[in-house]
Amino acid sequence: MRLALAGLVAVAHALAVAFGWQPQFHEDPVLGRTTLGDLAVDGFFVVSGFLVTMSYLRLGNVGRYLWHRFVRIMPAFWVCLVVTALVVAPIVAWLEGASPTSVFPESLAYITRNGLLLIRDYGVAGLPSGTYEPGVINGALWTLYYEFLCYLGVVALGLIGALTRRRHLVLVAVGLLWAVGLAGVVLAVELPAFQMRRLALMFLFGVVGYVYAEKVRVDGRLAVLALALLALALAWLPDYRVLAGPAFGYLVLWAMVRLPFTWNPRTDLSYGLYIWHWPVVVILALLGATALGQVGFVMLTLCVTALVALGSWRLVEAPALAHKSMAAPWHARSRGVSADPST
Repeated sequence: MRLALAGLVAVAHALAVAFGWQPQFHEDPVLGRTTLGDLAVDGFFVVSGFLVTMSYLRLGNVGRYLWHRFVRIMPAFWVCLVVTALVVAPIVAWLEGASPTSVFPESLAYITRNGLLLIRDYGVAGLPSGTYEPGVINGALWTLYYEFLCYLGVVALGLIGALTRRRHLVLVAVGLLWAVGLAGVVLAVELPAFQMRRLALMFLFGVVGYVYAEKVRVDGRLAVLALALLALALAWLPDYRVLAGPAFGYLVLWAMVRLPFTWNPRTDLSYGLYIWHWPVVVILALLGATALGQVGFVMLTLCVTALVALGSWRLVEAPALAHKSMAAPWHARSRGVSADPST
């Protein structure tokens, strides 16, 4: 599921960066639009909410949980920042007719300003300028900040018992976020913190799916009904989530259970595909690969990014994950505790 959703995000961004469009379902002059990329990212957060909640409850230790989340996200993210700043940016400058050294020292600021997940600089020295998303050298990384905030939200829910004995509090949180989104649509105004509210809501649908797993029916008829509701909401509403957010969450969870795949690869390319596809798209577009046409360009993007993601997995992600069982530096009591590698 994660690989498929990362692939959809890559397809959407390849079309947007190289050709100036991507599939979209609805557009509103105030509340914006819903695109294929938006839907795929929403699905990512549903899956993440389910799996991360499972991880937290299985580990039973806040320090170990945070350490697991840290080694999964941060090492590959930092490598992506450094390579983008020191390798990709000079290549982009050269392809656009400037000196590769012209990106310095701005490229170093790109690393330091973005190093804590909150993306402040999307480009390096104003590059790139020759794509349909000028000044954005990697526009996919911004969601990781919200992802990590959701990880911290799981800790907060766990500490107040909302994942076990007070599960209704998760439903209360979903209801509050849904009500705010509904108010924005009804009043046709853009309320603050839209991205945080949107992604937190989708993440919470995954949390609900896990903590209420024994009560959720996995039924194909419900999936068809959810799909119909989602199609209606995408066609008519600027924010489909106020009508069909739960339906989309159910579809993602249903697919996790019912799709006829039993593939559990040892190599996980999903994260690498997600964080690396945008720089690959920029370089390929500047090299003139758009001459292959939209389908050819997208296929080339996926193939090249898969190779980069394989390198990220073998050289960065897998070695980092091999340290999951070590004691978290900030949690002294976990020293000497051996974690189950499966969690």
